[in-house]
Amino acid sequence: MAKQERAVRTRHAILSSAARIFEERGYQAATVSEILASARVTKGALYFHFPSKEHLAEGVLHAQDLGVPVPDRACKVQQMVDTVVLHAHRLQTDPMVRAGVRLSLDQQAQGLDRSGPFLRWSEVGVELLDKAKAQGELLPHVVSAETADVLVGSFAGVQAMSQALCNYQDLPPRVSALLRHVLPSVVVPSVLASVDLTATRGAAVYAELQALHPELQTLHPRPQTPGPRPQPAPAG
Repeated sequence: MAKQERAVRTRHAILSSAARIFEERGYQAATVSEILASARVTKGALYFHFPSKEHLAEGVLHAQDLGVPVPDRACKVQQMVDTVVLHAHRLQTDPMVRAGVRLSLDQQAQGLDRSGPFLRWSEVGVELLDKAKAQGELLPHVVSAETADVLVGSFAGVQAMSQALCNYQDLPPRVSALLRHVLPSVVVPSVLASVDLTATRGAAVYAELQALHPELQTLHPRPQTPGPRPQPAPAG
């Protein structure tokens, strides 16, 4: 048992170091030697868990999944919103999620299959939208797969803009604004009127999940929200 726990800790240390370096430098510029030095593990230990840099990146992409879904809601539109804003909250506060998103959008990541997160989020969206439609929460013209792809693509753009402008400091209100603009064309007005789209909703859903699943406190401790990027000193 002790050996198994040690292996889990080693794997987590490697992934955490890889996430930090992939987020800072991107896939192409990151090196295995940097990750080794940061994780403070032997080359043999690293290659036991991850045979290549590509496997390391795939591990980071998969590790951004929290592992527990948003609790079931009577209103499926609210459940879909909660899923989106929870991811925004974790993107703002969890380095593993930020690294996974950086890798997903890194067009220089030659040889790395970056489609997984996009396909996964689209599948989650389709499932919740189908349930919402079955309950009469969506407008008649809505096609679940189309709407899910629009939401996933729009979220990717909004988070990239927030990251470039202020290192995710304003991500929750930006995502709230995105939902306020998109959902009126999708959701029955009487349903939408009762949906919580506030910028603080993501943090509240995460706190709810931590109360339901105390193990998240240790598996996914909440780091500090990243500060704004330092600005260069003026010339002269």
